[in-house]
Amino acid sequence: MEDSIKEVIECLEELLNDSTVPKNTKAVILRITNILKEDVEKSIKINKASHEIESISDDSNLQSYTRTQLWNIASLLEKL
Repeated sequence: MEDSIKEVIECLEELLNDSTVPKNTKAVILRITNILKEDVEKSIKINKASHEIESISDDSNLQSYTRTQLWNIASLLEKL
């Protein structure tokens, strides 16, 4: 697996271990992590993951710092 994708997965795993992140958001984060680990073309993985991040970043239950972390992860994905 590419180092940059590993970096994104590590950031996502940090969010999974954060007790302030709502369960429904953790479920989506886990889905994003699994998408990035799939054995498919890189651009497909990135597009799917980006779409999932967009879907949860507007959640009103998120703490502002969690939302910022999600935006940072989205930025990392865009660079790929």
